[in-house]
Amino acid sequence: MSKPNLARRVAQAAEIALADHRYVTFIDVVTGLRWLHTRHVDVWRQGRAATLAELAAVDGDRLLTTAALLRSWAEAKGLRPVPAPYVSGSRDRRPLRFTAHPEQEPFTVHWLSPDLSEARVRRIAERQARPPDLVVVEPSAAWTCAGCADSGPYLIMEDDRPHCLTCADLDHLVFLAAGNAALSRRAKQESGLAAVVVRFDRRRKVYQRRGLLVEEEALARAEERCLADEDARSRRRERDRERRAEQDVVYQERMAAEIARLFPGCPPERARSIAEHAGLRGSGRVGRTAAARALDENAITLAVIASIRHLDTGYDAMLMAGVPRAEARERIRDAIERKLAEFRTGSG
Repeated sequence: MSKPNLARRVAQAAEIALADHRYVTFIDVVTGLRWLHTRHVDVWRQGRAATLAELAAVDGDRLLTTAALLRSWAEAKGLRPVPAPYVSGSRDRRPLRFTAHPEQEPFTVHWLSPDLSEARVRRIAERQARPPDLVVVEPSAAWTCAGCADSGPYLIMEDDRPHCLTCADLDHLVFLAAGNAALSRRAKQESGLAAVVVRFDRRRKVYQRRGLLVEEEALARAEERCLADEDARSRRRERDRERRAEQDVVYQERMAAEIARLFPGCPPERARSIAEHAGLRGSGRVGRTAAARALDENAITLAVIASIRHLDTGYDAMLMAGVPRAEARERIRDAIERKLAEFRTGSG
């Protein structure tokens, strides 16, 4: 990829991140470029990789070039640089390294919108300065503790090696399953020592949160607090559901309007259906990505393509018949292009 083309793609990814949360990080850009998946970032933040570069689809030199291009773009936009060190979620809390290069500063700067209030800037800086949660992994395969050569239901990484909870002095903690946000939040607040428990989902290829390890006394205190204000929290949850539903309707209307603009031949009811399906909260679909929320043309097009794939081709029937996914997508490529052309021009 040429440097001008890379600069254009960096700017595009950065614009999407800026529109989504009003600041841009190097992580935003490299995940936006799809050189890294969020699961790779999770592994790195957990301290299970020496550098981020070893998990990326490009080498350290390319990442350094990208950081320089991000700086040039951000300075031209008048964004405010705020240093933001990254530390590991392992017990040693060691500084995380992006590449093998000695200079790490180009990767750690957060670029903030100049119209952010000082209070918001302080909150962002404080959040980044806080060490990440300790992360304990619920392994899906047999493993051996580097300290005692035994095993167990959980492991934590220390010195780049797995250790059991006994060797890590965490075996006095009790497990609290995910599912009750208020109880989890309060148990973590009450506990002097806590760790997030994750498990790798092979189908989705991401680490999913399973719950928390907290002190038993802290869990008891948190349960008492939750019982004391259950009615008030129930009313607040209902108000929050109503507010989120209203926000989703507005967003889906904006997305449907953008589909109609980009694809004037797409029937209005089809555009609304695509927006409602792709933008469903909690679905994990393309419509919930930062790019789609910023009404990025590529993300909107991907949502339309997904609709065509399932509704206007024999793709689903091929999958049911056992055709490999890559082969099925190749077979329907021409049909998708024809339908996209129809939607773009209104002829068909």
